[in-house]
Amino acid sequence: MSVLSKPYFHDDAAAFEHLESVLWSNGPVCPHCGSVSGKHYDLRKTRVGLRKCSDCRKQFTVKVGTVFESAHIPLNKMLQAIYLMSASKKGVSAHQVHRTLEITYKSAWFLCHRIREAMRDGSLAPMGGAGSIVEVDETFIGRKEGVEKAKAGYGHKNAVLSLVERGGSVRSFHVDSVRKDDVLPIVRANIVREARVMTDEAVQYAKLGDDFAQHDAVDHGRGEYGYTERKTGVKINTNTVEGYYSIFKRGMKGVYQHCAEKHLHRYVAEFDFRYNSRSALGVEDQERASKALAGIHGKRLTYRGTDSRA
Repeated sequence: MSVLSKPYFHDDAAAFEHLESVLWSNGPVCPHCGSVSGKHYDLRKTRVGLRKCSDCRKQFTVKVGTVFESAHIPLNKMLQAIYLMSASKKGVSAHQVHRTLEITYKSAWFLCHRIREAMRDGSLAPMGGAGSIVEVDETFIGRKEGVEKAKAGYGHKNAVLSLVERGGSVRSFHVDSVRKDDVLPIVRANIVREARVMTDEAVQYAKLGDDFAQHDAVDHGRGEYGYTERKTGVKINTNTVEGYYSIFKRGMKGVYQHCAEKHLHRYVAEFDFRYNSRSALGVEDQERASKALAGIHGKRLTYRGTDSRA
């Protein structure tokens, strides 16, 4: 049986039951007052998923207090969209979602942004540990709003900084520039001091050895892309972060094609999410979709807050 034949992908009531099992594992919780009383009134015969708090007397569904609040798309279709975005390695366009789910393009575009918001991690704990290797690099995508194309360099493009722990997770940031004043504070705040850091020869990384256990650099300008340390056998390169960028750029250029600067942080979060729950870490499509679904709680996104379909 195909995973797409699951009842919650085809029936709105089953979709509500599924979402309740994910977000309310210990029973319904009122999003207005936080009451966990088992005596909430069940109004599901009146409207799918509807309940009424026995304490504050307000009505609610499991969608209240999530990125799906006030969404008029049937919940089962929104669960289908989560699965599509979680299972597509390089993403799925809003036009594809619009055609597949048979909803308007405007609704599909906003739904995709809701799901990206759910995929945002927001983790503050530093990456790595003693003996770990974290690769750091930056890439450029799209064009900054209101900035003319530069005669040389990448000053007119949006910059993305990524930190990738070998065999582990990635954490990416949309940064104003790749100057050391913009880059180094992020690197220092997001990597433990005991980690070994690897970068290319860019000047902004020159003094990272003062902050971490060890800093190694490969000089791409001289055609050097990696070597093996003789004593330890450790491979010195930035191939892992560059591999992440290859997926990111194929998705951004081949699937999404255009991204407004103000939305870039959500697209970055989407690619980070899929990388951090990839098959190599033992996470397959269905579990990845479940993780995305669990992330909808406590987040809110309004159309006015996005207001530009790009």
